[in-house]
Amino acid sequence: MSQAGVQQRKSASKPMTNGTNGKPAGLERVPSNLETEWNAWVGPGPPADEHPMGAPKHGKIMQTLRTLAFGIYFFGSCLFIHGAQLVGAPLYFVNKDWFYAWMALTKQYFGLLVTTMTQWWSPTVIRISGDKSMAGLIKQGADGMLRMEFGERVVLMANHQLYTDWLYLWWTSYTNNPPMHGHIYIILKESLKYIPAIGPAMMFYGFIFMARKWAKDQLRMRYRLKKLSTRHSGPLSGTHGGSQLDPMWLMIFPEGTNLSANTRHQSHKYSAKAGIPDMRHQLLPRSTGLQFCLQELQGTVDYIYDCTIAYEGIPPGQYGQDIFTLRSVYFQGRPPKSVNMHWRRFKISDLPIGDHDAMYDWVMQRWREKDDLIEAFIKTGKFPADTEAVHIEGGPQEKEWKTPYINTEVKPRFSWEFLQMFAPVTAAALVGRIFVQIFDLVAGK
Repeated sequence: MSQAGVQQRKSASKPMTNGTNGKPAGLERVPSNLETEWNAWVGPGPPADEHPMGAPKHGKIMQTLRTLAFGIYFFGSCLFIHGAQLVGAPLYFVNKDWFYAWMALTKQYFGLLVTTMTQWWSPTVIRISGDKSMAGLIKQGADGMLRMEFGERVVLMANHQLYTDWLYLWWTSYTNNPPMHGHIYIILKESLKYIPAIGPAMMFYGFIFMARKWAKDQLRMRYRLKKLSTRHSGPLSGTHGGSQLDPMWLMIFPEGTNLSANTRHQSHKYSAKAGIPDMRHQLLPRSTGLQFCLQELQGTVDYIYDCTIAYEGIPPGQYGQDIFTLRSVYFQGRPPKSVNMHWRRFKISDLPIGDHDAMYDWVMQRWREKDDLIEAFIKTGKFPADTEAVHIEGGPQEKEWKTPYINTEVKPRFSWEFLQMFAPVTAAALVGRIFVQIFDLVAGK
């Protein structure tokens, strides 16, 4: 273990205090896990006079209509998408290449669902930036669309501020050249696979569910990661067809869960027990899962992309999940003023993935850096960024005038793209109806 790593473990923890009673910020009241997750999704958030975004944009009647429209669109689309999965499921026993291609197609549909869902119900500014390692990889076209150049096989790691983090990362895969929203894989907690309809759909997608019991999780991860290091020659198998490994964007949140009063309390307790400094704006990360993924994928992935996410409008000492609830953001019209994503890139061959302690120190150092980035964001409203990281088509390229930020929004390339979600099941229903009519004609004779 490095001397820095040893010193880090011995250092005394100095958590933020709220300035009133000396307790770490957010630790005065610790809600249960169930209460935390429920409030994150459907809670009303702070009262109107205390909400950072002010009073609801929409009145109660409009909120009700928006809720009904959202429910019909989201759950109706999920049923169509899951139906499309079931329609293609028999392909597994006929041709596995075509089966995986079909599932990638339905995964694209879900990517379009969350993209249009955000565009219509929760539009906001998306601000993208990066450091020098991202030079030439973040672009904005003349049409205002974000265009990433991350490649077809990458590992994504990010801090976990809010329940919508995965949504914006999925959208990022959609903006890649070529689009990768049909090849994204997320490492999730196991309880999510029991959500009706959505859980089985995620299982079809090959997502990796973690029980947080390493003996069990290790076997499951090895099995899934082995499948992600295979070659298929069917459609959607990448720009190089069967000559290269399958496309894969593997998303992992080393903190394990999103930031809340409850999880901050747990992180603080662990930091005090382990004798390491706690984070100010995040949870202490875990390195074991990330290290295992990189070991299993060694030689098949070149880079790990790190995203630091921050939401504008969260007051100091409060948590995004308590302010930007599903109800507040999508139904009341109070989304964050901006969603900020700062990107960095690291070459995997340079990481100490074979040394547990060194890898722990590496991950911890990256999180200390992310904590500093978020601190700067809180003070200035933007991440410290490098102009070399972004290229804006038609924008000034002179160093003294060039901006290090891309301001864009979550939206599809074409307004009609979302209609693709309904095509497979609709087509299957039409074909089924034709067969029924033919059978009736034959039987009638």
